Amino acid sequence: QVEVVESGGGLAHPGGSLRLSCTTSGFVFTIYTMAWYRQSPGKERELVASMTGGGNKNITESVKNRVSISRDNSENTVFLEMTNLKPEDTGVYLCNAKSTLMPMSMREYWGQGTQVTVSS
Repeated sequence: QVEVVESGGGLAHPGGSLRLSCTTSGFVFTIYTMAWYRQSPGKERELVASMTGGGNKNITESVKNRVSISRDNSENTVFLEMTNLKPEDTGVYLCNAKSTLMPMSMREYWGQGTQVTVSS
């Protein structure tokens, strides 16, 4: 059974920091690209950062100076570290696992998301 579970969200003040975690099980973690998406009210879901099993990273330009992504392949977990938080970072952060090597039914998984609210 596949599980993708995010944690670490919450309320933060502008300028603060948060570290999100996404713990997974039920699939071969290392062959999946792991990504974090943000769903903000009234906006389309957007990619924040992604990281391949081999360590290649992609971070959206608008947050590049404030966000880092990392993964622990031994723990099947991916992290998103955000600093200097801004109100526009508010949203539900969703963890995504994707592998084009797998058949369609096993190609992509999503977590339920963790809410991040940045407010003074």
